[in-house]
Amino acid sequence: MFTFRGIHRQRLHKPFVRFQSTASPPRPARLPLVIATGAASFALGWYTPQMFTSNSKTSTPAPPNPASTGPPTLDTKAGYPFSFSEPPTEAEVTEILNSHAWSVTLPPHDTSDITRYDGCQLASNSECEDRYIHGRFPSPLPGTNQQDWLAFGVFDGHLGAQTAALLTKHLIPYVHQALAQSSPQDIHAAISSAFTSLDDAFVLHAKETLADPSLSWSQKLVRLVPGSNGSCALLALYDPSSGNLHVACTGDSRAVMCRLEDPSTKEWKLEPLSIDQGGGSATEKARVAAEHPGEDVDRLVKNGRVLGLATARAFGDGHWKWDLETLQKGKEGYFADTLRAHDGEVYQTPPYVTARPEVTTTEIKKGGKAVMIMASDGFWDAVTSQQAVELVARWVEWRGRGCPPEQEGNDEKFGGNGFDWTVRRKDWWGKVNEEKWTVRDGNAAVHLTRNALGGKHHDLVSGLLALRPPFSRWARDDITVQVVFFNC
Repeated sequence: MFTFRGIHRQRLHKPFVRFQSTASPPRPARLPLVIATGAASFALGWYTPQMFTSNSKTSTPAPPNPASTGPPTLDTKAGYPFSFSEPPTEAEVTEILNSHAWSVTLPPHDTSDITRYDGCQLASNSECEDRYIHGRFPSPLPGTNQQDWLAFGVFDGHLGAQTAALLTKHLIPYVHQALAQSSPQDIHAAISSAFTSLDDAFVLHAKETLADPSLSWSQKLVRLVPGSNGSCALLALYDPSSGNLHVACTGDSRAVMCRLEDPSTKEWKLEPLSIDQGGGSATEKARVAAEHPGEDVDRLVKNGRVLGLATARAFGDGHWKWDLETLQKGKEGYFADTLRAHDGEVYQTPPYVTARPEVTTTEIKKGGKAVMIMASDGFWDAVTSQQAVELVARWVEWRGRGCPPEQEGNDEKFGGNGFDWTVRRKDWWGKVNEEKWTVRDGNAAVHLTRNALGGKHHDLVSGLLALRPPFSRWARDDITVQVVFFNC
């Protein structure tokens, strides 16, 4: 069983916020998970009433402003003369990477085959548009011997974080209900139905909302928000009773599995669990063409985008799903120039973007060693699937050797400036190579994130972390990584 190192100790005893689901009366939680470290802005809840964790933010009333007896005194000395700040040191880089990290170890008597999972989130946007969930919930399948399922989700928002935040609250209940009403043979269809049903709840009411005279302007505005933002969704569901891992992907986040096929060789084999659905995908372009016969697909999908959107599948994104009349009314009365203007000659038969996921099922062999890596595209922009597998293999081997300290990198060896602003991000990311890889973090997700930024090339990593919004977004995207260990 792994133990956790590299904990951000100041956050260890941060209290969690709990809420009780109204779906069922309270009952003792089965096989509680052990939280090894907390992270800022976590909300810990109970889903009927098993433990479930997400980073969906909740609002709290601001404390009353105390009566002031006069204006504050301004310091006339501390800010003079001006001095430049310093980029993060090695220790500060580690602190930043661990400040939004978590690690959960399952107790030895747990029979789920999952021994541990790690997570990490690094924001680039302000606020971070990524959201995530992890936890367990009651099996949706009939039978008295069914074990709790475990779920892991990564939701990469765009045009804001609202839709991604809603997914942390609503997607699991929708999936659970859909699975409970289906047979075990129809799991893929049930998951797909849950995704599209929730997206319909976000998007399809817009026309009725705009035409409803009983709703105030502010009420209409609030109801239009879930369909106006967008989010990709990557959801992994593990059923310990069958050993089946179901992965549903809407958008361009990605999940891969690495398996230790032969312990004697210590070689880990890559197994894709999802397929990217970016706007540049030939498969997605063919889907758009098939769903909109007679329309010019080369105008609908060009430069790797669907009518300007980088992903071909997403929740929300009413700009690519509403009819032109609804878009125009929304633009005039509610969202001004934030709604994308579409050419009526091209934009004829929406929706052009769908929330329908591609679902895969992979068997976890009893006792077989495997690791699942799932992450938002901010991570995959920098690291290939094969590189991620090799990085995890190095981390596991390092842990097996007792986590020996590694020699620090030599920035002079890696050249001068760490970043070339004259090329686009995805062209530059190819410079993150094996020569710069390092193994020093006790959290596997932090380990992957550090290496995605530049590994042992400290000047590069420190500089990328020193960048603040909005400039940081041109150098790196929001990054969310979850790593799940099966029998290892």
